[in-house]
Amino acid sequence: MNLHLEKAEGRLQKAKVKITGSKSETNRLLLLKALYANLILENTSNSDDSEVMQKALQNSQNPLSKDLCSEIDVHHAGTAMRFLTAYFSIQEGKEILLTGSSRMKERPIKILVDALNQLGAKISYEENFGFPPIRIKGMQLTQNKVSLPADVSSQYISALLLIAPKLEKGLELTMEGEVTSAPYINMTLTLLNEIGVETSFKKNVIKVNSKPNIQRTISLTIESDWSSASYWYSIVALSEVNTQITLSSYKKNSLQGDSILVEIYKYFGVETIFNNDSSITISKLNIHKTKPLIFNLKNSPDIAQTIAITCFGLGVGCHLSGLHTLKIKETDRLEALKSELFKLGANITVTNESLSLKPSNLFNQNVMISTYQDHRMAMAFAPLALKVPLVIEDAEVVSKSYPNFWDDLKVIGIECFRK
Repeated sequence: MNLHLEKAEGRLQKAKVKITGSKSETNRLLLLKALYANLILENTSNSDDSEVMQKALQNSQNPLSKDLCSEIDVHHAGTAMRFLTAYFSIQEGKEILLTGSSRMKERPIKILVDALNQLGAKISYEENFGFPPIRIKGMQLTQNKVSLPADVSSQYISALLLIAPKLEKGLELTMEGEVTSAPYINMTLTLLNEIGVETSFKKNVIKVNSKPNIQRTISLTIESDWSSASYWYSIVALSEVNTQITLSSYKKNSLQGDSILVEIYKYFGVETIFNNDSSITISKLNIHKTKPLIFNLKNSPDIAQTIAITCFGLGVGCHLSGLHTLKIKETDRLEALKSELFKLGANITVTNESLSLKPSNLFNQNVMISTYQDHRMAMAFAPLALKVPLVIEDAEVVSKSYPNFWDDLKVIGIECFRK
């Protein structure tokens, strides 16, 4: 489905949007709930990724599946692929063939598999060495020390940390080099702490103590997704002064790295107010700055597309670095951004870990934006409809993280219709 987007008649003033729980927190807690049955979760994400994760975990707990080799397809869900690889490695007596989409089969998983095998797991490759699909024979892991490069996807590290409390001796994980996406690692450790697991993170060594069982029922409410909020920040930044959008529900002391949006979007004249009911109100208060934005996003690379497109829409230059993990996402996001912004008239260059955009006030109209099966490409470009009509190709891809996105977009004055 292709969607034509353009600004509706009239002026956007105020709107309210409800955003479901963080996909990152939800997927971590779904795995922990599978390990500890007496966890109760509220405000879980309604994303495709979380539904895939939940279905896979529920199927694995079916007593009829014991001693059989089950095939689980995670489609495009990279987080599910990594977390489930770790989870199934400790499910004694079960054998799983874990696979995914054609793009998933191009996304490396060797570093995580090597780490798990180092702990005593039995994981092998079915097609190409170092890539899914993989065959996992669940067993008791006997080792408790492992090391891996620190500059890889934090999901590899979190996958190991999430199963650590169920290992007989816990886990001591050493990261070699500079740590990437530290907030996501800290999110995992904080969630472990909230269910009573003792952890420590000193220098580049993380320790997680063993905790075989949880005796009491624990109820956790998941904070709404900051990555999803980023598109509303972009919309407010690209709107007229005095525009306000209220989003639910967020915390000042968020575990999510993408909450850095609050600080970054001040540069674009956007203010954030944390309300007493846990909602936030974001408002366009003044004109944005015109000097180039220079920012290292190593701790929050998922909002790079949104920020770059906001800059383009406002005629502001930017240099964003710390983006090396974007090369192995749903698509090569740096090259995808370059291609699609170029169609719109942007002057943009990319390297393996950065992008540079020169200021421009010229926009090509009615451009077809390719999404590359990447939800963030579709949603990051959508706010530009406030500046110029455009078409989003394969718009249904947003269901991966934000199924209600197009319906919500209509509320704030962007017309969306099939084309």
